[in-house]
Amino acid sequence: MMRSLFSGVSGLQNHQTRMDVVGNNIANVNTTGFKKGRVSFQDMLYQQIAGAARPTEDLGGINPKEVGLGMSVASIDTIHLQGALQTTGVQTDLALSGTGFFVLKSGEQSFYTRAGAFGLDNQGMLVNPGNGMRVQGWMAQDGALDVSRAVEDLIIPVGSKDPARATTRVNFACNIDKRLPEVPENPTPEQIRAGTWRTQIEVYDTFGDKHILQVEFTRVPGTNNSWNAAVAVDPQSDPPANAAIGLGADAPAAGGPAVFTVNFDNDGLLLSAADGAGNESGGEGQVIMNVAYDVLSTTPGADGAPARQQFTLDLGEVGGYTRNITQFAEQSSTKMVEQDGYTMGYLDNFKIDQSGIITGVFSNGSNRVLGQVALASFANQGGLEKAGENTYIQSTNSGLANVGPARVAGKGKIISGTLEMSNVDLADQFVDMIVTQRGFQANSRTIQTADQLLQELLQLKR
Repeated sequence: MMRSLFSGVSGLQNHQTRMDVVGNNIANVNTTGFKKGRVSFQDMLYQQIAGAARPTEDLGGINPKEVGLGMSVASIDTIHLQGALQTTGVQTDLALSGTGFFVLKSGEQSFYTRAGAFGLDNQGMLVNPGNGMRVQGWMAQDGALDVSRAVEDLIIPVGSKDPARATTRVNFACNIDKRLPEVPENPTPEQIRAGTWRTQIEVYDTFGDKHILQVEFTRVPGTNNSWNAAVAVDPQSDPPANAAIGLGADAPAAGGPAVFTVNFDNDGLLLSAADGAGNESGGEGQVIMNVAYDVLSTTPGADGAPARQQFTLDLGEVGGYTRNITQFAEQSSTKMVEQDGYTMGYLDNFKIDQSGIITGVFSNGSNRVLGQVALASFANQGGLEKAGENTYIQSTNSGLANVGPARVAGKGKIISGTLEMSNVDLADQFVDMIVTQRGFQANSRTIQTADQLLQELLQLKR
């Protein structure tokens, strides 16, 4: 039987395989995160008619005579080129720009995918809504992330409560106008207003109740660079909050002095501070005052007195000016800039940054890290096995999954509100389809021609 018949058959079979791959690529032209396939051919076995001969003194060398026996599929490769990114605006839609895969779990089995069309189920778990597979990452513990732990299910508890937090620190980053006049003894109301700079900020107790912290600055009589600061909490309340201030780690007792002194150098930079008891801060580092006040809404202590609450008043660093209280000949700043307390709130929204960190946005204005999305990379991502539903599984030739955060160890970045499109190029696939069709036709002609030759051979006896 003629060898060309079997060569043609192998060509037909393998071009059909190539056409199957092209058809699958075209079918998935709009599949999120799909990576196209590519078929490579190789020649097959050869039948040797005559071997090679080395040169002699009389004759040159002779090349071997070999007849090929067809072709076969060398490989079907998955081409992991980056797909175009499509903006969706859905915050749970995640796209990867660069190397890596999202990690999913079904039971205890791990799957890997580039398709980040995720959503939340009724328990707040981040999942693939098409198949229910759970997105893996690390949940924050006490507001901190530990990516060295094993990955776990990611839960975003939308609507959950955020407990109230008492203010523990108030930061100053303001300026006292050096040109403010000194307030004389027995001043008129106009003189008091002209020589006083007042600033206020809201602070919170353990219940989340708001209180007004007020600080009034007036020049120390007979000085150029020293100011008295009178501290009051809820100055308009009845009864008052009984504020006191002092240096040191312990909260000042009720009824203690509520005035401290701020000293500046001749350049208008913070020099030191002293409380009403004469305790003065050192000549370097942060200048911090301790404030305590009565929280009338809490249950009284064993002695029947209201509970005391404490926070620190950070005036800044000695000699600094960026986040400091200063004294320049410029209009006084209007407020204290920051405090860390808040009332109770609910998780209203969340956002995912390029490192995959999920930050919860609460109705009380606080932001808190909830977790981080994990990514996996492989030494040979082309060795992954396709498991359907836009997922891959680890194989013996892919290497072990290197699971870690985005933008670390060569992993790409995560873009929220975006999906990665298929990397199939239709023009390229149509050209490949034409080439495949012509190859199939040519192999069919080989079979037809070989059949005609056999027919002529059978007719020789006639």
